[in-house]
Amino acid sequence: MTRRSPTRRARGPPSLARRDHRFGVSVLSLLQADQVRVPRYHLDVPQTASEASPSVEEAFSRGDDSALSAAYRAYGGLVYTFCRRTLDEARAKDVTQEVFVSAWKGCRRYEPAKGTLAGWLIAIARNRIIDNVRSERRHSDRRAGGDIAEIPVEAQVERIGDRLMIAEALRCLPDRARRVIAMHYFDDLTHQEIAQRMSMPLGTVKSDLRRGLAQVRRQLESAHG
Repeated sequence: MTRRSPTRRARGPPSLARRDHRFGVSVLSLLQADQVRVPRYHLDVPQTASEASPSVEEAFSRGDDSALSAAYRAYGGLVYTFCRRTLDEARAKDVTQEVFVSAWKGCRRYEPAKGTLAGWLIAIARNRIIDNVRSERRHSDRRAGGDIAEIPVEAQVERIGDRLMIAEALRCLPDRARRVIAMHYFDDLTHQEIAQRMSMPLGTVKSDLRRGLAQVRRQLESAHG
């Protein structure tokens, strides 16, 4: 008698796999390495103190003097990396500074309850990058003496921003939740297999996955407004 191979469990609750109309992608699909290429090391390294704490985010929204430097230490590298994926080094540095200046001038518009500071900065950076690319293309068109068809940059920039926000969200998760997500989405283990490997109740595995995906979604939502 031919034995049927066991069917693997569905990946995550249906509610987490739905397509989110606010930014046109599902978090589950974005976690797939072939679509987003989120570095595996973001799931393996322990959480560090480099990200801004809730107190820093609150202080930033109030315009406290020390909050700008704290936010830059936490997220300057993230914003620069985002800019550098599309812009040259000099422009990436300039735009990174512009992002933090703009964010600080409008700090009272930032509401921590509605999204993360990282997401808010990425949203500002996205618009600045797009403006820079469009400006450079207009100058190139004039120098060429013709009208070169413009290639839309919004989708490309948003994909890069989403990648970085996912990596940031994963890095900021509690260590156990990050390990559970790594096993499920990168090692392709079922909930039951993870529970056995980590000596955890099955319900805890499912709740860690659910909370982790919710945090990733919150980061994306904060970046997309």
